[in-house]
Amino acid sequence: MIEDDRYCVDVLMQLAAARAALGKAGGVVLRAHVDTCVSTAFASDDPAEREAKAAELAKVFERYMAS
Repeated sequence: MIEDDRYCVDVLMQLAAARAALGKAGGVVLRAHVDTCVSTAFASDDPAEREAKAAELAKVFERYMAS
């Protein structure tokens, strides 16, 4: 769009739509991770595995929410 010298507002609207779509895709992947990897770790009898997964999840939320 930029190479085609499209109107700036049109480019910005497309960028906003792309960010929203990526955000939704990220939410789907995050939900799948929680439903599988995280729930499996939390059901584990290994406290180190649960702690590691909780720390990982906190880090993911921190990064995901910052973007």
